[in-house]
Amino acid sequence: MAESGLRQDPQSTAAATVLKRAVELDSESRYPQALVCYQEGIDLLLQVLKGTKDNTKRCNLREKISKYMDRAENIKKYLDQEKEDGKYHKQIKIEENATGFSYESLFREYLNETVTEVWIEDPYIRHTHQLYNFLRFCEMLIKRPCKVKTIHLLTSLDEGIEQVQQSRGLQEIEESLRSHGVLLEVQYSSSIHDREIRFNNGWMIKIGRGLDYFKKPQSRFSLGYCDFDLRPCHETTVDIFHKKHTKNI
Repeated sequence: MAESGLRQDPQSTAAATVLKRAVELDSESRYPQALVCYQEGIDLLLQVLKGTKDNTKRCNLREKISKYMDRAENIKKYLDQEKEDGKYHKQIKIEENATGFSYESLFREYLNETVTEVWIEDPYIRHTHQLYNFLRFCEMLIKRPCKVKTIHLLTSLDEGIEQVQQSRGLQEIEESLRSHGVLLEVQYSSSIHDREIRFNNGWMIKIGRGLDYFKKPQSRFSLGYCDFDLRPCHETTVDIFHKKHTKNI
């Protein structure tokens, strides 16, 4: 699908750029990313259409929009079927020192009002910074549009004096969540190795490093200390699946 004829003003140029990227992703069979670009490009074209008065140009724009909408709808149907069949798989590679991968940025696409229950398996919710990571993840879950009522955590028990700190930290998080109407159930396992997060809407996310993929900030007053989209990351891989039914821990 060519984008010729769109490059006449900044909005048309933006639409052409996004749609060109959509076509490239489509040809590489990167359908989830292609769908996002098609949808964004279509929205931009609709804005161009609203500001176009020439009837010939309006007809051309409607034709282009219709073609892109048809393709986007076909991709959406394909992805929905993949989800239904349990075959959906998307992989994100986070490079060393990459930024822009806060929990909100990474999980936002998979959280909606149907999410009421969450399962987290992560052996390393032990040390102070890991407890803060888990707390930050819980904060994200209780925000709209989610309606989370229960969070299940399976982790490993720390040894020595830090076990007290771990238990106390998780207890405080549990009490805080309870005040927001959310139940936290914590279980411990000495044999846990896998790291995965599951939502009861069918999405399952496996992060190679679990929730602990952020680097230590350079100082308490450096960018990224508060805003984790600005925090450099360790290299890791994120695998995203969709299952029709999720299992209990």
